[in-house]
Parts: sequence; structure tokens; C-alpha cells
Amino acid sequence: MKASARSRSLPDVAQDQAALARTLDWVGMDGIALPLMLDGGDDPDVGDGGANSLLRVPAEADIAVDLADADARGIHMSRLYLLLQQGFADTPLCAQSLRALLQACIDSQNGASTRARVCLRYDQLLLRPALASANAGWKQYPVAIEATLDASGLRLQLDLSLDYSSTCPASTALSRQINAERFVADFADVSAPSTSQVHDWLASPRGMAATPHAQRSRAYLRIRLRDDIGSLDVGALVDAVEEALATPVQTAVKREDEQAFAERNAANLMFCEDAARRIAAVLSRLPGVVEFQARAAHLESLHAHDAVARVSGRGPG
Repeated sequence: MKASARSRSLPDVAQDQAALARTLDWVGMDGIALPLMLDGGDDPDVGDGGANSLLRVPAEADIAVDLADADARGIHMSRLYLLLQQGFADTPLCAQSLRALLQACIDSQNGASTRARVCLRYDQLLLRPALASANAGWKQYPVAIEATLDASGLRLQLDLSLDYSSTCPASTALSRQINAERFVADFADVSAPSTSQVHDWLASPRGMAATPHAQRSRAYLRIRLRDDIGSLDVGALVDAVEEALATPVQTAVKREDEQAFAERNAANLMFCEDAARRIAAVLSRLPGVVEFQARAAHLESLHAHDAVARVSGRGPG
């Protein structure tokens, strides 16, 4: 007979009294692997293309409860692990499923715990169309969702980062000045240059005496969400922020797309302060946002350091 089939009681030293009585803020496990089911919304490239489309992605989770019983030696960790594995097996990630999981984790400790938290980390893949050509490509966005449940209720926090391009307004102004000075020097002996002469000059190497510096930049968002929010629509959040910044980094790029990207950069010159204000403007009116913190980091091509602006505020709630 296998040992697992024997009728016997197994020892559980976690039930022993703690040698040094003290409550603990959090006890649990970090770095647990699991798949998550995400709501694909109306994206025709996910699932069946309907509102019930689902996307399964690999994720990593941290899960914990407090140890409110000062005399208890430990918690039932295996119960947390199994609840986490079961919690999202057939249920899409949403506020309701997070609340149910955390309540089950508290209940599993037989009165020894009063609160629970889970942090889920995964990459959201979104299909992004090219700016001008008929192409498209996938881009990944690192996401972390932290949910905490205690006597005061559920608290949801979403962390997200995304990349965009920023062309320096000061460098652009300085470049324009040099270009203008060269034009004056090259046409000093021409009293009335024709349109074709100016066109040919602008299209030649002489027509660009200086170029402004631009760099890949990154926005870091930390958002507290309403505890009764429905779907955690990361795609809609990304769309709103990228539309506000106007120069998200691209995926599939042909020459016409690169030219369109250059036009967008010229029309959206940004210091890091400008980018931070654009982000704040969109988050402050985005439904479901309670409060937010944002950081715009321009990874300078001129300097050996980054230019950074931080902003915080409240959303419509």
C-alpha cells in the first residue's frame, strides 16, 4: 500500500506555538509561475474577435497573508499556492476574480490572517499598426497588478511602462537657426531665389546644416484603480497614453512609416516636462482611475544622464 493511501495523521509543526510571539506583516511566496487569462476585448486579432475573446499569457505571482496570530508559528503556504493556481485557471483577470482569490486566501488560514495581497507580473502583447503602410507588428508592455484585501476593502494598483520618442525643442530651435544662417550664406548673391532653387537646396545635403537630438523615452505609470472596476483593459490605457504622447515607438516600419514618424516627432517636440503633463492630462480624466503617479524619463542622446519629470494627481475615480 502506498504511503499516501494510508489512513494516518501527518505532523504539522506549523501549528506549534511560536518561540518568539509576534505578529508578522506578510508571509507567503514570491515568484510563482502561472498562466493568466486576459480579456481580449474587441481586438479581432485575439480569440474569436468578440467581446468574450480571451488571451492566455505566462505570468509570475507573489502572494501573501498577514500572520495576525502572534502565537502561531506559521501559515498554511500550500493553501495559498493551490488557491492561486485555481483562482485564474478558468477565470479572466479582473477585480472580481482578484477579490475572490484574496478572500479565499484569508479564509484558508482559519482565523490566523486578516488581510491578503497578490502581485501579478506579465507582458501585455498588443498588435500595433504601422503609421503609413499596411503592416503591423506586436509590441509588449510590462504590467504589474497588485491587489490587497483587508477590513477596509479591496485596493488595486496597476504599474505599466511604455516607450516613445522625444525630440528636444531647444535642440530643434538651435538647429533651425543654423539652417537659416546657412540658407542666407548660400543665397547671399541671389536677389530672388526661385521656388525650384529653394526646393533643390532644401533637398540637398546643404539644406540640413544641423539636426535636433531625439531619443527613446519611457513613461512609467503607477495607477490606483477603482475597486469595482470591471475589465482591466490595459490595451485601452496604452492607447490613451500613446495617443496623448503621439510618438510611441513603432513595430513594422517601411520608408513611408519612417517618414510619417519623423513628421510626428516634428509636430510633437517634447521636454520631459511636456511629456509628464501630457500623461497627467489623460490619466486625470480616464474612467476607473482613482489616483496616479507618472514618471517621464528621456534617455538622453546629448547627455550622459537622463532627463526625468514626475507628476501625480487624481483621476475621476
